[in-house]
Amino acid sequence: MNTERKEHWEKVYETKNPHEVSWTQEVPETSLALIHSFGLDRSAKMIDIGGGDSKLVDFLLDEGFENLTVLDISAKALEKAKKRLGEKAGKVTWIVSDITEFKPETTYDVWHDRATFHFLTEETQVKKYVDIAEQAVSGYLVIGTFSENGPEKCSGLPVRQYTTETLVSVFAEGFEKLSCRTENHETPFGTEQNFVFCSFKRSGG
Repeated sequence: MNTERKEHWEKVYETKNPHEVSWTQEVPETSLALIHSFGLDRSAKMIDIGGGDSKLVDFLLDEGFENLTVLDISAKALEKAKKRLGEKAGKVTWIVSDITEFKPETTYDVWHDRATFHFLTEETQVKKYVDIAEQAVSGYLVIGTFSENGPEKCSGLPVRQYTTETLVSVFAEGFEKLSCRTENHETPFGTEQNFVFCSFKRSGG
């Protein structure tokens, strides 16, 4: 595991509360809308990549989804999420892993990633991520990254910006684009970050 990267995120989640980090969303509207657009039943298997202590899992649980997994490099982030959920945390599978070293033991109907993929700045990391997604996803993929108008750094780390076209091209071999949109995310500090979101369906490859 990339221990430097892991230590960075453990420290972030150990020292900062949700209102002190830029990616916090009270309601993950775009993610939920894209997930709903697939028309899956409540038994669909979903994984939230780099979910940290995001509230997406809260909303999905409240809607009755039964097979939810949250993966994050930071054990501290997942501890926070479990604490927030209380008893409901027992309904979720929690995985501590660097996404580029994730070895999926099942396939997922939905793979959701908001703001993890863009931290992979090297070609080898991007390729590993795509390979793992192709292996793990039997249904749909939702990716949200910083757009070309978004920040060049986040949490002190460099990021890779994407246009709709470049994001689609990265996943083109194994996934067919369904829809893309750009949107501004207002951070808890009142600043704006421009994101590009794309949804995909697994193709034959």
